[in-house]
Amino acid sequence: MKKFMTAGGMKRRVLIVDDEMINRELLGAMLSQSYEISFAADGQEAMDALMQPDTDYSLILLDLMMPVMNGFEVIERCRADEALRQIPIIVMTSEKSAEVRSIRMGAADFITKPYDMPEVILARCERIIELSEGESIIRSTERDKVSGLYTRGYFFAYLKQMLPRLDTQADAIVMNIDRFHLINELFGREEGDRVLSYCGELISEMLSSTRGIACRSESDTFFIFCERQEDYEHTAEQMQEKLAEFARSRSLRLRAGVYSCEMGSDEPEAWFSRAKSACDRIRGQYGSLTTRYNNELYERTVFHERLIGDIQDAIDGRQFVVYYQPKYRIQGDRPVLSSAEALIRWIHPELGFISPGEFIPLFEQNGLIRRVDHYVWREAAAQIGRWRDRFGRIIPVSVNVSRVDIFDPELENKLCAILDEFKLSPDDMMLEITESAYADNGDRLIEVVNSLRNRGFKIEMDDFGSGYSSLNMLTEIPIDVLKLDMKFIRRMLIDDKSLRLVELVMDIAGYLEVPVVAEGVEEEKQLNTLRNMGCDLVQGYYFSPPLPAQRFEELIKKECEC
Repeated sequence: MKKFMTAGGMKRRVLIVDDEMINRELLGAMLSQSYEISFAADGQEAMDALMQPDTDYSLILLDLMMPVMNGFEVIERCRADEALRQIPIIVMTSEKSAEVRSIRMGAADFITKPYDMPEVILARCERIIELSEGESIIRSTERDKVSGLYTRGYFFAYLKQMLPRLDTQADAIVMNIDRFHLINELFGREEGDRVLSYCGELISEMLSSTRGIACRSESDTFFIFCERQEDYEHTAEQMQEKLAEFARSRSLRLRAGVYSCEMGSDEPEAWFSRAKSACDRIRGQYGSLTTRYNNELYERTVFHERLIGDIQDAIDGRQFVVYYQPKYRIQGDRPVLSSAEALIRWIHPELGFISPGEFIPLFEQNGLIRRVDHYVWREAAAQIGRWRDRFGRIIPVSVNVSRVDIFDPELENKLCAILDEFKLSPDDMMLEITESAYADNGDRLIEVVNSLRNRGFKIEMDDFGSGYSSLNMLTEIPIDVLKLDMKFIRRMLIDDKSLRLVELVMDIAGYLEVPVVAEGVEEEKQLNTLRNMGCDLVQGYYFSPPLPAQRFEELIKKECEC
């Protein structure tokens, strides 16, 4: 009997609609052991029963020829109602023409009168209910519950079914919402889902004028496949305006990458990968809302794929080289070498020097930066140990902890294991965390920073002043050093506002009783201005560019001679 039960263990309910009492009783007797039975003597009674709240029907057995409202009218009304159209209908008739008409109107099956084979009727009811419930499961999984668009899996399944019948050129579009995380952070998940739902409506509205399908791929990213248009900018601008008004936030910004599909050349997943590359290219920009994938992007994508594929060889072959930029303490009679910052360089055996600005953001996006960071931590720790053994003094080195590392539950254990391996203390290796990491997940960052400081690590807040969260962040995160963003240093002697901002940071640091590191110092006048403000530490080309370990040793020797 289990197959006749709902998930909650109750019998499925069947509505028998027939104006002949004898027919109702016959069918009721056949089905009552397997199903919960309800009866209606005409179409109107049937509609009244179906509209009752909190009553779910798994099947309707419907006579066609009845007074008040006939069976055809019941089918028509059920098909017009969003909820009722999900209930399968088996019509009961002896007229062949009525069978054909009812099936065309949407009936699932028919039973021929008179009812002389109970086992056949029961089997048909069971089969139709199972088919209907299977379709219901598909309907519930093919649509994203938040946006109303297809889920990613069904999107690609339907897209591949469409392609053989496609008779026009088409585009793959990846659409994303910049700074969407602010909605969730400021107003909560419910408001974020409301915005995503509205985005689904905007995309559906866009597709109403052109053939296409769409899905929510993940979070705030949408995939669209549609007939090719010459320009999507105007459409994106209209959607952007509506979204900003709906979300009551001008900080939200749509951006879209477009790839012109080449039929038969690649799998559809590759089209959307390229469209995403184009979309990512305009992240944070305030010009056009859309951009097309082109040869330049193709070459860049191929280059990035090469870098991703070569990362393990680079680690194993020590192609990554750690450079050290000195930090000098400038308060006193003369500048004194105090510490260093570890900076990574990639010397590729075939591609040559690869800029950190090229591979670090790439590896941050896909999480591979963890491998690079761990490599740098070990290299820096080993070098601190070598300098200690050779010169009899510790030169503390600052290493980067990326926003990806913050989410590593083993972060603290990994750092402590490295220190133990090279017999160092937490004071010997300072940890730099960029301010932007706070904007990504402030609560997690606070938790990690507190835990690391409890273990004795010193925390440097890098690029301070580069993001919106600086002042708010300082009230919540305990830090040991502020590193002032170099763009302020570069402009402070030519821009009064930048000069005042530097002075303000010095005042804040004084209030918090933490030292300030000014990076990017290149001129003596900058150095003297910072010294007069009370700045503690300086790094930049005025003293030295980043150096490989052997050349850095020359600075240590020079310092030891003083």
